[in-house]
Amino acid sequence: MSSLFELRGTLKKQQSLILSIVGFVLFLLIWWALAELLSKQRPILEDFDPRLPSSLQADSLDNQIDLDSLARVDSLRFANAKEFVKVYPLLPPPHQVVQQFPELVQKDELLPNTVRSVWLNVQGYFWAVIISIPIGFLIGLFPLFRGLFNKQVNALRYLPLTALTGLFIIWFGIDDTMKIAFLAFGIIVYLLPVVVQRIDEVHDVYLKTVYTLGATNWQTIKTVYIPAVFSKLMDDIRVLTAISWTYIIIAELLNRQGGIGSLIYIKARQGQIPKVFGILFVIILIGFLQDRIFVYLDKRMFPHKYYKQSLAGIKEIEFGIFTILGMITIALFLGMMPAALADVVSLLAWIVPIAGLMLIAYGEFNLRKSLSKQN
Repeated sequence: MSSLFELRGTLKKQQSLILSIVGFVLFLLIWWALAELLSKQRPILEDFDPRLPSSLQADSLDNQIDLDSLARVDSLRFANAKEFVKVYPLLPPPHQVVQQFPELVQKDELLPNTVRSVWLNVQGYFWAVIISIPIGFLIGLFPLFRGLFNKQVNALRYLPLTALTGLFIIWFGIDDTMKIAFLAFGIIVYLLPVVVQRIDEVHDVYLKTVYTLGATNWQTIKTVYIPAVFSKLMDDIRVLTAISWTYIIIAELLNRQGGIGSLIYIKARQGQIPKVFGILFVIILIGFLQDRIFVYLDKRMFPHKYYKQSLAGIKEIEFGIFTILGMITIALFLGMMPAALADVVSLLAWIVPIAGLMLIAYGEFNLRKSLSKQN
């Protein structure tokens, strides 16, 4: 028991599992208790609709309601009511949130909206990484570019990105191009300084070794800087996935053409609080899955961080991962391709990732066998 309160102590697998279950149950109990505490008793009245007209509907003078008159007319009926029902105007209980998912999926098209938001997120991340890494290497490696641009890059982190939405609409229009550009810029302002920082953190012992061996500048970049920076940068990109979901909600509010950000905004304006909570949990689930994917990619693309020797299956896994990433990259340019080529790429977009997954599965099988032999 004392080990549970040890500073920076570690938990056994069994302890971690038990504590995770207990923590989840405690979370549900606290949530349920708060929901009950904030609940109210609403009188049951015939011919009374407590829902107010949605501000998302088209404005019409014929449909305007004098809310003050409505309150005066119903005040006596409220006072004389004999039957009441419990409502949760501020915080819905867990079971009420779960009950909303069938309607969210069937009526509100939760899955298509989620896929749209994830795809926008992927595109924003792609352009952010493609832009940040080369520029970051130029600034981090060469004194000329560091002197010219390092201070400006660091200053970007203080930009209030939500205040720039008007500029992005002027520059890129109101459609998905603007949203992708906004997402990419929101990630770049954080990722670019991190790339420079990771270059500065490369240990001198590695640089002295390659200089002793007579390596050229390109050989030094290829054999020292790229592996060292990318192995740490994967963790940074993983952390930034959480920030990207903040910006995607903002981007989708600018022109509500679909997406989980647009959906959560509409449900909040309509007062459908249980559905809002349901969508929030979907976002949390997506973030958790993204985090696990990045952890897996880090372990397989940079195995030297986790294993002390080379293992069978790693090469196959890496090739499968790069195959899938390459296909995703090609799919990002699908709209710029001629129609005939786009049809071929669309077909390959399903076949190639499946082949990559099969190759990863084969590599994982060989890796598990190799690890079992060592143990």
